[in-house]
This record gives sequence, structure tokens and C-alpha cells, in this order.
Amino acid sequence: MKLYADPRPTFHVVTSLGPGYVAVDAQRHERSLLLLPDRIDPAWGPANADVLTAAHLAPLAGIGCDLVLLGTGDRQRFPGPAVLRPLSEARIGVEVMDTPAACRTYNILVAEGRKVAAALIVESHA
Repeated sequence: MKLYADPRPTFHVVTSLGPGYVAVDAQRHERSLLLLPDRIDPAWGPANADVLTAAHLAPLAGIGCDLVLLGTGDRQRFPGPAVLRPLSEARIGVEVMDTPAACRTYNILVAEGRKVAAALIVESHA
């Protein structure tokens, strides 16, 4: 009997990204999504950061993570304090960055075993 380590990750990772898409576990997503180590919500979020509201972030307060990486699309855009309030009231850290940076940071942190979520805004390039 041969014993060997399973080379497949036991958590979801970003495998590629480009204009208008993010691929998770080699499955392409062309709209905003919420990514956690153990699940994906492909229906999360706004089409762009300009319409991000506290209502988009409020459900994230109860997902059991310590940190939310907020990818705001092709460029970094800081939402106002009122938008981030649901996470700050739940004592969840938030890092705001462009979506490519959020994807890279998510992969690193999830590989370290951190309780992290990536709320990724994927802007259309049609």
C-alpha cells in the first residue's frame, strides 16, 4: 500500500484572474462573489464599488471570519465608514484593496490557515 499526501487543497483558492473575471478552483466567475475557504457565494455583491452599501456587507458579519478582504474592482476605492459599519460593529477587520491584490492576499492567508473571507467585486469589461 502506498501512502501519499493529497495534492488537492482542502480549501477554495483563486487560480487565475483577468479583465472581467476571477477563477476559483479553475471555475470562472464573471460577477462579484464572496469567497471563503469552505464555500463560495457566486451571487454576492454589487456590479461595481460605486454601488456598494452596508447591506452588501451586513451578512458578512455572521460568517465566522476574523478578516474580510474587500476587493473593489480594477482599482482601490475606499468605501465610507457607514458602508463598513456592519463589519466594524462585529469586530471584523477589513482590508480594502483592488480585486487582484485581494485575490493574492486571500490565497496567502488561507494557505496559512487564517479565518479570512474575500468579498470580490468583479467589474464587467463588455
